[in-house]
Order: sequence, then C-alpha cells, then structure tokens
Amino acid sequence: MPNESAVATCSTSVSPAERTPPADSSPSRVVEREFAEILAGVISVDQVPFDSDFFTDLGGNSLVMAQFCARVRKRADLPSVSMKDVYRHPTVRSLATALADTDVTSTTGTAAPHVTAGSPDPTPPEAGSPAGALQYTLCGAMQFLLFLAYSFTAALITARGYEWVSAGSDLPDLYLRSVAFGGAALVGMCAFPIAAKWILVGRWTAREFPVWGLTYLRFWTVKVLLHANPMVFFVGNPLYVLYLRALGARIGKDVTILSRSVPVCTDLLTIGAGTVIRKESFFLCYRAHAGRIQTGRVTVGRDAFIGEKTVLDIDTSLGDGAQLGHTSSLHRGQAVPDGQRWHGSPAQRTDVDYVRVPPAPCGALRRAGFALATVVQLFLLAVPLAVGGPYMLLTQVPALSDRLGPGAAGLVSPELYIDALVVSSVLFFGCVVVGAAALFAVPRLMNLVIEPDRVYPLYGFHYSTHRAITRITNVKFFKWLFGDSSYIVHYLRGLGYDLSQVEQTGSNFGTEVQHETPYLCSVGSGTMVADGLSIVNADFSSTSFRVSRVSIGPHNFLGNNIAYPAGGRTGDNCLLATKVMIPLDGEVREGVGLLGSPCFEIPRSVERDSRFDHLRTGDALRRSLAAKNRYNIRSMVLFLFVRWLYFFVLTAVGFADVELYDSFEHVSIAAFLVFSLVFTPLYYALVERAVVAFRGLRPRLCSIYEPYFWWHERLWKVPDEHLQIFNGTPFKTALWRLLGVRLGSRVFDDGCYITERQLTTIGNGCTLNVGSKVQCHSQEDGTFKSDRSTIGDGVTLGIGTHVHYGVTMGDGSVLAPDSFLMKGEEVPRHARWGGNPAAEMRDTPRPPAATTAVQLP
Repeated sequence: MPNESAVATCSTSVSPAERTPPADSSPSRVVEREFAEILAGVISVDQVPFDSDFFTDLGGNSLVMAQFCARVRKRADLPSVSMKDVYRHPTVRSLATALADTDVTSTTGTAAPHVTAGSPDPTPPEAGSPAGALQYTLCGAMQFLLFLAYSFTAALITARGYEWVSAGSDLPDLYLRSVAFGGAALVGMCAFPIAAKWILVGRWTAREFPVWGLTYLRFWTVKVLLHANPMVFFVGNPLYVLYLRALGARIGKDVTILSRSVPVCTDLLTIGAGTVIRKESFFLCYRAHAGRIQTGRVTVGRDAFIGEKTVLDIDTSLGDGAQLGHTSSLHRGQAVPDGQRWHGSPAQRTDVDYVRVPPAPCGALRRAGFALATVVQLFLLAVPLAVGGPYMLLTQVPALSDRLGPGAAGLVSPELYIDALVVSSVLFFGCVVVGAAALFAVPRLMNLVIEPDRVYPLYGFHYSTHRAITRITNVKFFKWLFGDSSYIVHYLRGLGYDLSQVEQTGSNFGTEVQHETPYLCSVGSGTMVADGLSIVNADFSSTSFRVSRVSIGPHNFLGNNIAYPAGGRTGDNCLLATKVMIPLDGEVREGVGLLGSPCFEIPRSVERDSRFDHLRTGDALRRSLAAKNRYNIRSMVLFLFVRWLYFFVLTAVGFADVELYDSFEHVSIAAFLVFSLVFTPLYYALVERAVVAFRGLRPRLCSIYEPYFWWHERLWKVPDEHLQIFNGTPFKTALWRLLGVRLGSRVFDDGCYITERQLTTIGNGCTLNVGSKVQCHSQEDGTFKSDRSTIGDGVTLGIGTHVHYGVTMGDGSVLAPDSFLMKGEEVPRHARWGGNPAAEMRDTPRPPAATTAVQLP
C-alpha cells in the first residue's frame, strides 16, 4: 500500500518568527514546540508552522494524525492527544493551548480525558487463569454432541409426525392432522428453550465465570436455544413480551420491543410499563470480558425510550421517562436519571427529545386481539401450509410422488441427480423471478393504505401492513445480488426509493442498506453510501407509530453502520463518518464532515481523497463505469451460480436421504442436518479462497474504478451468514483460520464479524463480543483503502465495537462497548479505550448503577 503517512512537503510559507522557537517557556509554549517537532517528523518536513491547519494547510488526514497522536502518547512529558482533540483544535498552537494543563500519567506517559461519575468501569483487562487446551477441546466436543442430540431428537419427532400426517385419508383430514402436528411442534419448539433455561440455570444472578467451562456450557446451551426459538419472529408483537416474562424478565404492561437482539440473562432484565426499545439495540444482560462471562442487571424505568443502534452494558439503568438517543450507549455503571435525555457513546445529557410521535388510543384489548389474531393466522394457515403443503402437493400430483418418492431411483442412478438438477433449478431460479415480481408489486399495493405523517395506533391493521412492508422490502437476497454495482440504483428505485436525480457511480450503495419503508426514502444526486445504512423513517411511541420521509442531501458520502432518522439535520456535500450519530437539532450542516457520537464537525475531504477525482468525470468516468458494469455483471452471474450449486448439492443429498429413509428412517434426517452444518462453511470457505485465487490480500490504495477494487468487491458477495451459528464455539475460530485470519489460540468469539480476513491478525486468548466488527478497509467518495489490523494477545472487543483499518491494539487492551476505533490508531498495552471516536479512558472506581424503582403491574 502506498505510504499515506508521507505527506508532501507543506507549501505554506513559514515566517521567520515561526521558525524561531519563542522565548516564552510557559507550559503551552513548551508543548507547542514539542508537538510541532513530532508532527514535522510524521509528515517528513523540516518545520511545521504553529498556526497552520493540519488538514487544509498541511495536507494531513486522519491516518497521518492518528500516527501523530500515537507518537505523542509515547512521550511521558506530554499530554495525551486524541483524534477528537485534533479535530477540535486543528493547529499546533490551539492544540497545545487546549491540552497544556492536562494531567500526565507518569507510569504510561498518557493522560486520559476527564471521566465523570457513572462512566465506563475500569475492569482490569488481565484475564484470570486461561482455559487449557483440554478444557477448550472438551467444550467444543460437548457443544457438537449437544447439536447431534438436538438434531436426532428433531429428526425423530419430524419423522413420526409426518408418518402420522401422511396417514390422512383425504385433504380435510390431512389439513387437520397438519394443524395438530404443526401446532404441537411449534408449541414444543417455543416451550423447550424456556424449560431448558429453568432446568439448566434456574434464575440468573449477577456473577462471572470463565469461558469453556461447565458453567459456560450451560450458559451457551441456553443462549443457543433462545436464539433458535421461533418466538424471535414475534419481535414487535405483544407475544414476545410474554415470552420474555416466561423466561424471568420483569416487564410491565404496554412495552414495545422492536429489537431482535435477544436478552439472555432475562432474570436480570427489568423494563417498566410504556417503554419503547427500537431495533438493533443490545440489552443482553451479559458481556464477555478477558475470557470470562460477566452477567449484570439492565434496568429501564416506566415510559422510557431507547433508540436505534444502542448498547446497554451490564449494570446500567434508565429512570422513568428517560431517553437514550440513537447510536448511543450506556457503559457499565452509567445511570440516566428520571426524565432526562441522554445520547452519545458513552452517553451524556442532551436536550433533544427523541420521542417524536404523539400517543394514540391503544388499550389492553387491542393488544390482546392483535396477539390472538397472530396465533390464529399462524396455527390455521402458516403452520399447516408449511407442514402438510408439500405432502398435499405430492398427493395431488402422482407424477411427482412417483418421481421423487422413496425407491424412485437408486443412489447411483443418474435419474436421482437429474431430478435434483431439475428441482433445484426450478425452485431456485423460479423463486428469484417470482420473488422479484412480488417484491416490486405487493408492497406497493400495501402502501396505498399508509399515509405519510399520519399517526396510527400500534397493533392494528395499519401496523400489520407497515410491518409486512418492512419485512418484504428488506429481503437481503436482492440487495446482496445488486449491491456494490450500478444495478442497486435500479433495484432501489424499483422498490420505491426516490433516486430521480441520482448520479451513477457504480458504487452508490452497498449490500446492507435497510429501511422502514422504501416509499419515503430520498437520496440526492452524487451521494454514495458505503454499507450498513439504516434509514429510520418510522417513529414509535408505546402506543403509536408514524412514517415520514427521510431525505439525504446531494453529494454526501455516508460511511459504515449509520442510522439516519427522519428529521436528520444534514444537507448538501457532507461526509458522514462511520458510526456517526446523525444530529436532530441545530442548524442544517452543509459542506462539512461529521464524526462521532455525539457528532462534531471535521473537514469534508482532504487532499489524499481527491487524487482520483479525474476518474470521476467526463470520458474517463464513462469508460471506467462501463468496464465496472461488465465486471459486476460477471460477478452477479458467478454468485448466482455459486448459490444455485450449493442448493443443488443440498437437494441431491436430500433426495438421497429420501431413498435411504425406508432403511434408516429418522437417522437419515439427522444425518442431513449434520451434513448441512458441516458442508455449508466448508463450501463457502472454498469459494472465498477461490475468489482470491488461494492467495492473500495485500494493503491497497486505489480508485473504485480500478479492476483491483472490482475484484475486492467480489469477496463481499461470498455468503457468510452461516458463521453466526458457530458463535461462542471453538469451531468459529477454526473457520476464521480457514478463511485466512491469522488467529491465536483459544480465542473466544461471541459474534464478531471480520470483513477482510486475510488482513486481520488476532492474538492468543482474545475476547470478541457480539456485534463487534473488524473492518480492514474504507471507501471515501471514489477512493478505496485497505490495510492490516493487528489485535494483540488478551484483547477484549466490547459489544457493538467497530475497529477500522491500520489499527494496532496492544496486549491486554480493552475497547469498551459501542466504541469506534479509528483508522491508524495505536492502543497501548493494557490500556482501556472507549467512546466514539475511541480515546483512552481513566481508570476510576466504578460507581454502582442507580437503583431505579420500576413499578410493574
């Protein structure tokens, strides 16, 4: 990768006064001279003018300034500098003046920012006695045996149930038997995790225990069963609240939970009446830290509000009527008092009101009726169709039964594989075509009954219609297929986005854009979105909801993992950095960059990001875009074939199981489940390795119109959703190694995601929490950058953290929940960093979480 730290020699003239060190020996002048000397060494110039802007005058960028900050932190005689300090004070003189009086920590040579009561706890990063290789291996073996037992039991029940259903004499009898067996099976699947929790654990208490032990095995078993429970599909339904209560959670009436992140230690969860929790919020009541699981309480008062993309760490609380804004977090020990509004990571007080929709009539009868209607629809329509539908089809079409039934063809017969080829092709490509047609037509008809900016009560016809629109139009397959290409624009426009003025760049949107409703999304001309954009164009209270238009201005660039709410105060030509909190107050920001949570202004662009601008206009753009489109079409065809081939293999194995059913009965079904579990990750690992031609990735700086970038985009299309199944097991780390991650021994991965596997190094005994992400690339406007990231031994990445490229984390360091570690940062050994953007945090005694009195019915 080209050396970005070697910034061209500054063209700004240096006055004689600036070249001569001032005689003033005040602390700020001493710090000023030292800062100037260090920065001159970083950017390879003789001297740096004290009043020159780091970005506009000296041509610096965030990666260069991160290196400057790292060098300053190594000096015991200087105050610590964070990237937030650099952006707020963008000259040597202003930075030195602001930081000259900062206390210096003598032992590490760093000074942490001021920490108020209730801020992140200084849990020692050192782990206890690490699990040995034998304990680690035995835990993995027990986890696999538990999966075998579950598969065998499920196969036995399925086989016996289908034998009973198939004994029906006619269609009405088949339907009734399907209702009875399917309903019993669904109830059993929902009730079994609840029973397992009470049998294996009883009541959760605040404690901690090491991973890979027997206590952890019970914890993992309950967690996996809860995540596999069909009740997860009832999020946003009063039935989901009843489910959490059955698991031991203390939840009041009229609570609305829209997040699919399932709390595990439910006895430690208390939610007061009338509270709203938006989607993509973490309130797990546990976390992993330094090789141990720590459980703790999460307490939310009455009529509270928790926004989108938030994290509530253990031992946190919100009082009655309190609010936590979107893209925010409460670190361990933080407590929001009654009636106060907080936002940011870690959260701080604000005056912004995040409850933006008035209430509507929504009583207990309405909620009960909605839940009952869901149950009736499920048991009388969806379940019998799923259970008895295939058998009814075979019964009514004898030719299919003769062709696909047991004994129709031998295992070595070509007919079996021809049948698998035909069936897999018809089903796969038929679903693609029919699914696309339904996706563009059905939600549009549903949307006719939803009026923008009108307040509707929850749990009625309009609420059901809105949820159906959201589910249907957020299908991941087509975004995966068309994302990172010119064709995602046509797809989103057909879906309902207002992209009438869009400028085609070939990378306008990634593969993970989502929305509440596509019909109220507007994106301006020339705007580019990296990935992970969530357009929040629906507002909720505990009794009502309203959909509103979200407009993202022209010539913007949006980084990764951003929630953009209705009413966002950004306009034209903005750079919205990764994990930025979009402001809802103040003037409309234009021509600036925004970073952090809460956000602050940074330069819109730097010299480094404009070096490829000549490829973004005129004939050069037309030629490059046409070439990229041709390449993207080949990529789309390739990965359609890859997915169909996977489906074909599973279909052929399924037909083989049918042939063997008379001899092995339910054992053949269990064998199919085990084969699917093993084959899926191995198949896609082979695909990913083949995409990179079995070579490793290398750091790169290039235009998005260079063939290398198009090739790199192919890696992002390799399916990897299956990796979540292996969270919390030794098999997850084995798969990461298979994909190219340089991984140490006994790493605990509870749900981390790594984008560029072959550019990532993770040391021994690391702890990676759910929702954490290591991203070794960045795309800003038309420039693509990638570099290696190294995570040392014993490092802990908190829940929802985001680690950018070019990062080094020292041994034993900790990144607090929901933090954003910017590109190029160097975290010292055993340091604790946190925040968005992340900076060093002072180790102060952790105050106890506020004991908010929550009244339940």
